[in-house]
Amino acid sequence: MARPTHSDTRDSLMRTAESLLRSKGYAAFSYADLAEAVGIRKASIHHHFPAKEDLGLAVVQAYVERMVQSYDDICHRHSSVEVRLAAFADWFMAGAKEGRLPLCGALAAEMAVLPLRLQALTRNFFRIQLQWLQKVLDEGAALQEIPAHIDTEVCSRQILSLLEGSSFVDWALDDRKTVDARTLLCLAGISPAPRALH
Repeated sequence: MARPTHSDTRDSLMRTAESLLRSKGYAAFSYADLAEAVGIRKASIHHHFPAKEDLGLAVVQAYVERMVQSYDDICHRHSSVEVRLAAFADWFMAGAKEGRLPLCGALAAEMAVLPLRLQALTRNFFRIQLQWLQKVLDEGAALQEIPAHIDTEVCSRQILSLLEGSSFVDWALDDRKTVDARTLLCLAGISPAPRALH
């Protein structure tokens, strides 16, 4: 059986750290927890990530890269605002099925204890999502799928807030409920134009 490579170990550490971040929180897990979960010595973790902040930054940066790619894929595969929002909600809430919070929400809940660089990355994490949502809504308004007078910046924040809040409720109750795109639109104060209902 082949021994794990440097890259394999690093990837395993990042995947496990992401899971711990989304289930226990940044402040609540230690390198000892990570070493036990992955099955290596703490010294080996320090070889890859000298400080916990370095690990946190690597995890979040990799996650954001995957997220941006997924959002691009959603826009390439789907043209309607409703279907794009449905895909966004599905992607956003996927972790709830595994009993994990969205990474952005888990980080935001601990902003006061995060290192400054991780705080800045978390804020940018939210901005990327809001900008994507606003772009989708702007395109939907241009195509007359939603009313043109809608304040898409405000609605983007409402949609993200609804998903964040829903994920925390699901996590606390452990009942795996989801929010669909039509509900998101209605709760954000958007009534889809008739043609968007077909």
